[in-house]
Amino acid sequence: MSTKSFSIHWNLKSQFPNTCFLPFARRCSLNAFPLSFFHCPRIHSPKPYLPQPPLVQSNPFNQTPHDLTQARESISEYLQELGLSLEDSISMSSNSPKYMQMLVDAVKELEEWNAWNNSNGEGDSLGFKEMIIFMAKEKGDNGKVAFLESVGLPLSSAMSVARYLSSESLPGIIRKVKYMKENIFSVSDDKGGLSGKNARRMMMHLSISSDEDVQQTLSFFEKIEARRGGLEMLGLVDATFRFLLESFPRLLLLPVVSHLEPMVEFLENIGVPRRSMGNVFLLFPPILFYKIQGIKSKFSTFEKVGAAYKDIGKMLLKYPWIFSTSIQENYEQILLFFEEEKIPKTSVDRAIRSWPHLLGCSTSKLKLMVDQFGELGIRNKKFGRVIAKSPQLLLKKPQEFLQVVLFFEGLGLDQETVGKLVSRCPEVFAANIDTTLKKKVEFLAEFGISNDHLPRVIKKYPEVLVSDVNKTLLPWINYLMEMGLSRRQIALMIHRFPPLLGYSIEEVLKPKLNFPLNTIGKPAKDVVGYPRYFSYSLEKKIKPRFWVLKGRNIECSLEVMLGKNDEEFAAEFMGVGRMLVSPSATFQ
Repeated sequence: MSTKSFSIHWNLKSQFPNTCFLPFARRCSLNAFPLSFFHCPRIHSPKPYLPQPPLVQSNPFNQTPHDLTQARESISEYLQELGLSLEDSISMSSNSPKYMQMLVDAVKELEEWNAWNNSNGEGDSLGFKEMIIFMAKEKGDNGKVAFLESVGLPLSSAMSVARYLSSESLPGIIRKVKYMKENIFSVSDDKGGLSGKNARRMMMHLSISSDEDVQQTLSFFEKIEARRGGLEMLGLVDATFRFLLESFPRLLLLPVVSHLEPMVEFLENIGVPRRSMGNVFLLFPPILFYKIQGIKSKFSTFEKVGAAYKDIGKMLLKYPWIFSTSIQENYEQILLFFEEEKIPKTSVDRAIRSWPHLLGCSTSKLKLMVDQFGELGIRNKKFGRVIAKSPQLLLKKPQEFLQVVLFFEGLGLDQETVGKLVSRCPEVFAANIDTTLKKKVEFLAEFGISNDHLPRVIKKYPEVLVSDVNKTLLPWINYLMEMGLSRRQIALMIHRFPPLLGYSIEEVLKPKLNFPLNTIGKPAKDVVGYPRYFSYSLEKKIKPRFWVLKGRNIECSLEVMLGKNDEEFAAEFMGVGRMLVSPSATFQ
């Protein structure tokens, strides 16, 4: 065929992209078609004027069901030639529609070429099914593209990854994917999208230069974030697995027996449950390429924070980047920084073990937060106690922390009191103002705690601001109301003794209310005037003193009975200077 006729053919194709120039022939000659055609770019030359020939109007991309069935059967036969079982070949050919369409389109182009070239059918002729197999072999990927599409990769990605795996056999790749899905990514311990939230947290608090492994992981996150569902898809292992293969095709080069199996066993031995292993690898895929001996050598870094093997496993679950080079190098800088700030190392160690995200934070950023705490008088050992309890406070932005301080000052607390609140209950300062703190304040106000009394309640029991309203506070209030107390009486008790809000219904309220009701014979409202009653031990103080008074036929209020220390009680009610014998042993 001349260059001119070749050019005319493709010019017609470009002018009539939805037109089939000739009916689809059922048999064709391979010798009539230059195989180099599949690998050469299309040649474009100036378009000569040609009268439009009579054409058969049909869409070459709309095959009949019979064509598609035959194509699917051909692909299955081809895959069986490559060593796959009948069942696997059928499943794969049924789940790779784009790959099948690519082969069918290639056969159609060959048919059109032969028809246009007026081939005389020199050489052996093949039927449609044989041509599909021929085209599959011509692609040279040995079935890898079909398999990769069947596990979720788009056709373009499947072709790219298949080129990367040219040295691997199809059965070998299938075994690796099967192992990963059954042993690493089979189940997910991701509840409520925790993996996606952790990925965002890891990115948000990374303020140091990242090494190549972390950079690749960030690119992987960005690819998932760009898809519908975003990073929450990390909790859906099946949906994420294809992105993992696209970003890290080297995974399919890893040997199962000598690498993957020992890696899984090693991580289990350091405390990473099998159900959580997939989440670790999705949050830091490069760890799959690490040698076990190399990981062990990195352990020495965290032995400085007193971390045992099991502790490192827990840290890995929270922050899989701990083994990256940049994080390990930054850890040394963090230790030096806190040493210069005279923060006790034991507190720093505990903070890092419980919140390893600190390791991605630059020392310059940490310095800003240390200065914020210093303005509230929290330094050195005090600061160490705070970060040991709530290390996440170090990751807050200074302006966010300052907003919480201003919130409490707006409620009537002075700066000194705010500093004491941080020392006593630092987790309050990690809470969100709008979704947590304001709602708790509104709840207390609606229940009857006035603006004048609110600062005292918060000062005496700041933990109320991080208590769950539905699971803790409301059940607590409802129980007291069921026992006959009014909302006003309960509010009065809270004002008089705020820590009462933290007492357990089953362990404290029930037994200590039942005793005055059933034994002493006092109504529940008697505790309203002295709510501190609930703070005393029932067995060590309440019962012994009651039996002393009962033995002497003395009646008094709960405050008189319990408000005195042992010496005062013994002197007034027992006529001695000291209570030497437990009253319970004498009068029970």
